[in-house]
Amino acid sequence: MMVSVSPQFKMISRVDLEELTGLSRSTIYDRLNPKSKRYDPDFPKPVKFGHLTRWRLSEVQAWIQSKIDTRNLLQKTA
Repeated sequence: MMVSVSPQFKMISRVDLEELTGLSRSTIYDRLNPKSKRYDPDFPKPVKFGHLTRWRLSEVQAWIQSKIDTRNLLQKTA
């Protein structure tokens, strides 16, 4: 049986997150750690499914888009 998953609920693994963002494993966890100098309060938070950790694709895409929007805004004001 084939199950159709709504794009808003598509979950990705850490490896997929690394591929999408170009960030390493350690950088991803630094972005999530408030004690890290690389902490990013806007970075997508993971969702735990027992021992599995996943990220919502839509949240990752929105975070990436926010970085693009910030870059574009800074380029316009420069």
